[in-house]
Amino acid sequence: MERDYYMDDILLMEEIENNAPLMRSVKFYKTRYNPLEELEESEFKYKYRFSRSTAIFIIDMIKNDLAGDTRGGHIPPHIKVLSAIRTWSRGEIQDDAGDISGMSQPSISLICRQVALAIVPHIAQWIKMPQNDIDQKNVIAAFYAICGFRQVIGAIDRTHIKIPKVGGNIGQYYINRKGYSSLNIQVVSNANLEIMDLVAHWRGSTHDSRIYNECRLKQRFEQGEFKGRLLADSAYACTPYMYTPILNPRSQKEESYNSAHIRTRNTVERCFGVWKQRFRCLLRGFTTKLDNTKLYIVALAILHNIAMHKQDMLEDEEIVVDDGTFISSTPTTNNSLRGNVSRAAFINENF
Repeated sequence: MERDYYMDDILLMEEIENNAPLMRSVKFYKTRYNPLEELEESEFKYKYRFSRSTAIFIIDMIKNDLAGDTRGGHIPPHIKVLSAIRTWSRGEIQDDAGDISGMSQPSISLICRQVALAIVPHIAQWIKMPQNDIDQKNVIAAFYAICGFRQVIGAIDRTHIKIPKVGGNIGQYYINRKGYSSLNIQVVSNANLEIMDLVAHWRGSTHDSRIYNECRLKQRFEQGEFKGRLLADSAYACTPYMYTPILNPRSQKEESYNSAHIRTRNTVERCFGVWKQRFRCLLRGFTTKLDNTKLYIVALAILHNIAMHKQDMLEDEEIVVDDGTFISSTPTTNNSLRGNVSRAAFINENF
C-alpha cells in the first residue's frame, strides 16, 4: 500500500504545533510626540513659554527624580516636564496638555504634582535673599540704578491667587475683600524681577501686615542680617528697615521721595506681571486641591527665577497687569516712631 505522504505532513505539523512553546503577543508602543525635536524654536517658546535651552535645563535638573518605571510604555521625564509646563502656562483645563502629549486628564494631574514635587526641593538654590556682603552690594546697586534710591535691598508686595471655594467653617477665611476665595501671596523681588523671598500659604482674608509680621524674613532684618532696607506700600508699617510712602507729603523733598519710592518699588509689581505672563494659571486661578495649589505656586516661583536668571523673557507680549488679583489694603497706622524718624532723616539727606 502506497504511503500517504500528505497525511504524514499533517501529523508532522500537528506534532510541531503541540510541542512548540507558546509565543507571547508583541506589544507595540506608540512613539510619543517630542516637542524638543519636532518644534521650531519660536513655536516651542509660544507653546511652552520657555526657550528650548531653558526647558532642557529644567528637565536635566529634575529628570532623575522623574525617571520612575523604565519598562516599555512609561512616560519619559522630558514629556512629564513639558506636559506640566504646558498646563501651568496656559492656565486652562488640563485636557489641553493631555491632547498634545497623548495622556489622559488624570495622568496630567498626577504628572503636574510629580513635577512640582521634583522642583520644590531646589528652592534654597533659586529663591534666596542676598547671602553675603558682595551679593547685597550688587542688589543695592541694581536698585540704585533705577532712580537713585539708596540702600534698597528688596521690594515687597503681595498678590492674590484665586482658588476654588473652600468648604467647612474655615472657608470664610479664604474669602478676600473682593469676595472670592484666594491665597494671599507675599513676594520680595530684586531689581532684576527675581523672587528673593516667598510666602505662599496665607488665606485670602489675611492682612498684609500680619503676613510680614509672622514671616521669618522680618526676624532676619531685626537681627541685622541685611545692610539695606525693603520698600513697601502703605499697608505695611514704616520701620528703619522698611520704608513706606509718605501718605500726605508736605514738601518738595517728600514729593521727590514718594516719586522715587514708587518707581523703585515698581519692580515687584513688574515681577508679578512677568510671573503671571509666563504662567497663566496664576492669573486665572487654580482649580486644583489646596495643598497642590500651594505646591504649584512655589514650583512656579522657582521656574520663574530660572527663566529670569537665563534672561529668557517673553518679548512677544506685554507684561500682564495685576488686574483683579491685586487688592489694596487699608493703610496701616502702626508706623514705629523709630521708622518715621529714620525715614524723615533719609528724606532730608537724600532728596
